[in-house]
Amino acid sequence: MQNETYITKERIRLFVDRNEFRWVVLDSEGRFWSIPSGDNPWDNRTLYQPSPSTQLEPVPGHYKTMLGLPG
Repeated sequence: MQNETYITKERIRLFVDRNEFRWVVLDSEGRFWSIPSGDNPWDNRTLYQPSPSTQLEPVPGHYKTMLGLPG
């Protein structure tokens, strides 16, 4: 995983995958991550590969704080 200094400076975008009902994050390097429910979701993320049928909808930024995600 990345060190704490890097994570706090990283800019991410949050989406919801309407087909699979999951949170998805796009990091500043263009990688998609699936974010699980529960404690420390950012620490427990897994690489996510959207399919051609994936329907990602942007989520307002205040949800990042609610989910405990970095800025």
